[in-house]
Amino acid sequence: MNVNHTIKGIIFDLDGVIVYTDEMHYRAWKHIADRIGVEFNRDINNRLRGVSRMESLEIILENAKPVSDAEKLALSDEKNAIYKKLLESLSEKDVDSDVRRVLRELKKRNIKLAIGSSSKNAGFILKQIKLTDFFDAVSDGNNIEKSKPDPEVFLKAAEFLKLMPSECAVVEDAYAGIDAAKAGGFYSVGIGAASAYDKADMKIHRFSEVLKLATLKK
Repeated sequence: MNVNHTIKGIIFDLDGVIVYTDEMHYRAWKHIADRIGVEFNRDINNRLRGVSRMESLEIILENAKPVSDAEKLALSDEKNAIYKKLLESLSEKDVDSDVRRVLRELKKRNIKLAIGSSSKNAGFILKQIKLTDFFDAVSDGNNIEKSKPDPEVFLKAAEFLKLMPSECAVVEDAYAGIDAAKAGGFYSVGIGAASAYDKADMKIHRFSEVLKLATLKK
C-alpha cells in the first residue's frame, strides 16, 4: 500500500485486540445452538470473527430448518442478553498491562485513537474495562449498516476522527477486518490470527509493536 501520509490516527478492533471476549461469545452462542438443536463448535465459532451478530446467526443456522425473521431476531436478542450478562464479569484486570501502557503512550504522541467494532456492546465493554477515556471516537454496530469485510465501520471511525483513511492505521485480528481495512484505503495491521494474513500491510505479534505506527511514514 502506497500512502504519502504520516499515521495520525489508529483504529482498533475491540474483541481480540484490546480485550478478549471470544469465550463469552462462544458460550452465549453455544447456549442458543444447544437449545434449538443446532451443531455449534469451535471451528464454526472461528468463522464468526469480525462478523455482526445477525450474520453470525445466519452462519450458525446454515444447516438448521428454516427460521422466520421474527425468530431470528428473538434468537439474536437472547444471545445478546446472555453475552451481556457474561460481560458483567469483565474488569480492568482483563486488559493486558501492555495495552494500557501503549494507549497512554500513543495519546502522549498526539495520535488519535478510535474503536472500529461490529459489536453493539463496544461502549459497554470499554466502560467495564475502564478504557473509555483513551478513545477519541467509537464506531460500532450501533452506527453502521454493513459489517466487515465492508469498510463502513472504519470509514465512520475515520470520519469521527476527522481524518482521511490514508492517514489512519487499522489494527485487526480477523481476516475480515483486514479485508475491510484494505477496501477502505487504510493501512492494515494484522495481530493474532491476522498476523498470518498475507494481505496485511504490517504483521505484529505483540501489542507493544503498535508503537511503531506512531513514527511510520509511508
